[in-house]
Amino acid sequence: MLARKSIIPEEYVLARIAAENLRRPRVRDRLARARFIAKSGACNLAHKNIREQGRFLQDIFTTLVDLKWRHTLVIFTMAFLCSWLLFAIMWWLVAFAHGDLHAYMERAAERGPEPTACVTNVRSFASAFLFSIEVQVTIGFGGRMMTEECPLAITVLILQNIVGLIINAVMLGCIFMKTAQAHRRAETLIFSRHAVIAVRNGRLCFMFRVGDLRKSMIISASVRIQVVKKTTTPEGEVVPIHQVDIPVDNPMDSNNVFLVAPLIICHVIDKRSPLYDVSANDLATQDLEVIVILEGVVETTGITTQARTSYVAEEIQWGHRFVSIVTEEEGVYSVDYSKFGNTVKVAAPRCSARELDDKPSILIQTLQKSELSHQNSLRKRNSMRRNNSMRRSNNSLRRTHAPLLVPKVQFVTPEGGQGPTES
Repeated sequence: MLARKSIIPEEYVLARIAAENLRRPRVRDRLARARFIAKSGACNLAHKNIREQGRFLQDIFTTLVDLKWRHTLVIFTMAFLCSWLLFAIMWWLVAFAHGDLHAYMERAAERGPEPTACVTNVRSFASAFLFSIEVQVTIGFGGRMMTEECPLAITVLILQNIVGLIINAVMLGCIFMKTAQAHRRAETLIFSRHAVIAVRNGRLCFMFRVGDLRKSMIISASVRIQVVKKTTTPEGEVVPIHQVDIPVDNPMDSNNVFLVAPLIICHVIDKRSPLYDVSANDLATQDLEVIVILEGVVETTGITTQARTSYVAEEIQWGHRFVSIVTEEEGVYSVDYSKFGNTVKVAAPRCSARELDDKPSILIQTLQKSELSHQNSLRKRNSMRRNNSMRRSNNSLRRTHAPLLVPKVQFVTPEGGQGPTES
């Protein structure tokens, strides 16, 4: 509110506003780092200044499949309308060249016998347009029909049938490919929102969870992990998108996974890993992105599908582990997808994997501290439980013996003094 005149001095108001602005912390929002692959799997890449646009027309079928639905439907609608209109013009020219239109006008004026026409009942451009639609979509109402009078009309009929079949084939193939695209099946392949780094089998590991919501399986599913970051070569060349493949820890010889239930994909951070020199404190400042690619064949359609996601440094939790979501209930394994991305904090060294390899005692000390803190928390919890149980027992004893207590009674003498008798 503004201060009223002659009530609060203007200098005092301005000074107070300035003081509030000085005390108010100015926090600038941190600019979001550009990521190569979005969480939905879409590539965050913009193509600009493409001069050879004609290359897209050389592969017209792929261009039609890649277009949006509304654009595809508009193109096919216009293709049908243009073909009907073009052949309507051709049918009208055939009738005009043969003299069918002039003969019809003379017969209407003189009421003479009707000569043989190339196409019966084609008397105007509107009737030629209706006949073009009947020929191409094979309706055949029976009012207009071909005769053997004009070989040119037979040629136009054959040509229009061929053009109509080509348009129908392209339209059906395009619609089928758009509805059966591989990324449609990838909508039910999910990844955990965050990735974690924790100790597994005595080694620091990068882990994330992947699952399939459908009962139909992905055959020969394989997982690939890549790290994308900006690097500079010794010669000074800046590589903005430098891709490095990192191996996946798989006990099987092949890289395939049996994705019948949600799995935790693990990458051991060793000397081959680009995360080998990254510690917990350095992770927040790292300009890197871990891209995960899941490929496989859809069991029901046989189409190869691919699902993608990525994890930037802010989405990697150090010292966390995924909770278990698979349980056995009445002889059936049950998966609780409400806990799909839930994690819990675990003991993990804050140093890098290189430092952990150089000093294995760091891991032992971390585990010992974690065990001591766990034991202390258990002792505190047990002591609190004992205290609570003792309080409950005392309260119950008081409530039990409350009726047996006799209240103290004091007698007052007539002189106003209190007697010492109690009962």
